Amino acid sequence: MSENRDQERYTGVERRVQQVGFAIAAALFLLGIQLWRLQILSLSEFSKLAEDNRIWQKRLAADRGIIYARDGQVMADNRARVDVVIIPGECPAEMLDTVCERLQSWINIDPEDLHKKIEAYQALPFTQILVKRDISRADQTRVEENQHLLPGITTVVHPQRRYLLGETAGQIMGFLGEISPVELERRRDEGYFMGDLVGKGGIELFYESLLHGQDGYMLVTKYASGQPQLRTDKAGRPMIARRDTIGHLLNLEAPPVPARSGEALNLTLDIDLQQKCESLLKGEQGSIVVLDADTGAVLALASAPGYDPSVFVNRGATEERLTLLSGQKPNRMTHRAFREVYPPGSVFKIMLAAAGLEEKLIDANTRFHCSGSYAIDGKGRRWNCWNRYGHGSMNVVESLAFSCDVFFYTLGRRLEVDRIVAYSKLMGMGVLTGLDITGESAGLIPGREWKAAMNKDKPAWEQQWYPGETVNLSIGQGSCTTTPLQITVMMACIVNGGYRVQPYLRREAGPILSDKIFSDSTIDTVTAGLRMCVERTKPAPTGTGNRARIEGMDIIGKTGTAQVASLSHLSKYKKTEDIPYPLRHHAWFTAGVLDRSPRIAVTVLIEHGHAGGSVAAPVARDVIEYFYDHAASKTSYLTLAGN
Repeated sequence: MSENRDQERYTGVERRVQQVGFAIAAALFLLGIQLWRLQILSLSEFSKLAEDNRIWQKRLAADRGIIYARDGQVMADNRARVDVVIIPGECPAEMLDTVCERLQSWINIDPEDLHKKIEAYQALPFTQILVKRDISRADQTRVEENQHLLPGITTVVHPQRRYLLGETAGQIMGFLGEISPVELERRRDEGYFMGDLVGKGGIELFYESLLHGQDGYMLVTKYASGQPQLRTDKAGRPMIARRDTIGHLLNLEAPPVPARSGEALNLTLDIDLQQKCESLLKGEQGSIVVLDADTGAVLALASAPGYDPSVFVNRGATEERLTLLSGQKPNRMTHRAFREVYPPGSVFKIMLAAAGLEEKLIDANTRFHCSGSYAIDGKGRRWNCWNRYGHGSMNVVESLAFSCDVFFYTLGRRLEVDRIVAYSKLMGMGVLTGLDITGESAGLIPGREWKAAMNKDKPAWEQQWYPGETVNLSIGQGSCTTTPLQITVMMACIVNGGYRVQPYLRREAGPILSDKIFSDSTIDTVTAGLRMCVERTKPAPTGTGNRARIEGMDIIGKTGTAQVASLSHLSKYKKTEDIPYPLRHHAWFTAGVLDRSPRIAVTVLIEHGHAGGSVAAPVARDVIEYFYDHAASKTSYLTLAGN
């Protein structure tokens, strides 16, 4: 009986041993398959992952591209910014207080604040902790000469943007700021990282991708913990630090790949002219635009008041930077030539005259009578002419010269709103001009569709366009708004013979011209009126823009006085100087030069300047006179027309 029980027991054990053996064999087989897959099939993939874990790529930031003016003058480049850093692991504990006291005395730092920073990095003793950013040359010399007394202290060099002309063209340059999370997500594939500085406005933003450049890198041994760091040599060249943040020795795995600077940007701006325009605007709010009328190249784009973009990158400018960003009135960061919009007033009449002639609703001999006011169909509400005594019988040439409102009320009613809107856009008003800069405003030329959309939730009678609105629109009032840049594009179209130009700042961005919009006869008639506006005629009265006249030069022009408040509201003030500044009219003058090369178009807008003829026209004259006198010294820049 004992033998039977042993036989039954050993028979069960053998079966279980066999089952365990099969399981072990299967496991070993699967393990072998997995090892074969990992070590043979996926060798290259996992080798790369292992190498990535061993190698750390340290980014070398690229310099931004240099920005040049028309004559090659540098407007923005990069300088070496020197920061002082401390590496606590290289400074003996018993020396730390002494080092902090010396730094306080020599470069004016707060020892208590530095101690707090060091305590925060106790677990990473070899981290480079910023002591002072962007030190002066004197402070740099003092630190480097006393290096033996400052264990753990070193200087690190970084590239920093520099604007060499201060406020000159500052609003065109724009400014730099730290990249936002939204921008970072959008630009991650372009090689951007948190903390990078990017363009936040103007040229710096519009051409960010071109100016940014391509970063370089260094390959460094990486450990399971710790963060490798860069330092710079005495010449400012990047080099790897001797140890990472927790003290591991570092090795450079390969020669560094240098960064590639951003592309240079060559602008069309004439800096001397830009400075002259800005000086003429000093103490005012307004803008001056000067275009090459044949190409659209921007020669000057002045706006006042302005700002110096250096405050966004230089040390010690925090308060001014915050003031600028607060939007304080008047907003110094808003370029008034293309971002602000204004009622165009009587300069709008240039387009109306050209449209009426081109549509053959009038010709050079068509006359309307001005009695000092106008009423639709001769009855009902009356719209006054600026000359309350009336101009008498006027043709289109005379009406442009003397800015007769009644002539254009009548012409506007013949054109009707749809054609006014269409021709406005053909000449560049109410649409973006295409200037290669951020933040351009389109303005507004109101029409039937616009009014219906604005009042879609109101009764039908409020959505309808009325003849009285066309009357207002005919002299650039009502809801009509444009930018000084758009008015200059319109004037350039007359100067160059009927082509709309696309203004541009980067040399390579133009010229771009439309097909011919107006016939030669239309251009000749409008030009005759604009020439008479500037000439001094005898015995007849002189044109409203006669203060822009320069002896011996063929100048055409048009004045404009754009209402900010209704005339009835202003009637209680006996004198212009009694009118509160915010209620005074804007002063416009737009002009062109026909007998010089390059032919230019100029627009001056003085906010609340009241009268275009007396305030803006003399400024335009000074701009034109300076430009050709200044350009005359540059033989490649100025020749007599036709030579």
